[in-house]
Amino acid sequence: MTFLDLVKQRYSCRSYQEKSVEQEKLDYVMECVRLAPSAVNKQPWMFRVVKDEAEKAKLRECYNRDWFNSAPMYIICSILHDQEWVRKDGKHHGDIDIAIAVEHLCLAATEQGLATCWVCNFNAEKCKEFFTFADNEEPAALIPIGYAADERNEKIRKAIEEIYK
Repeated sequence: MTFLDLVKQRYSCRSYQEKSVEQEKLDYVMECVRLAPSAVNKQPWMFRVVKDEAEKAKLRECYNRDWFNSAPMYIICSILHDQEWVRKDGKHHGDIDIAIAVEHLCLAATEQGLATCWVCNFNAEKCKEFFTFADNEEPAALIPIGYAADERNEKIRKAIEEIYK
């Protein structure tokens, strides 16, 4: 499969089968995350896998949507602000670095036959109440992961001429 084929297969899944994700597939995905690039190779991130039913129930309170509840597991993706690189003009790169790593996660999951969806519109304060985070740590995205129960829908994308010169 070409990279373009892989990118075309990835989509934001909003319905998951009850089937569990095999540990070897999860390990593969997380190895791809580990190898993601980051500014000055700081790797200012932490990833927490949420499989336990009680913890999943807490996480579902942070983003209460029916489709989200169908996922068999989740990954909480956090920025470690005391480890992020800061450019001379004060620009923090933690958001950029976590985005690169999370997209590695989503693409690796797709390659393994799994489905994901970026969730950034969650209650981060409630998430911090329910889970243990370091003082320097900010939950930035929630990623439901599992086997898709829906069909990939084609999103209309901008024409190539609209996005680069």
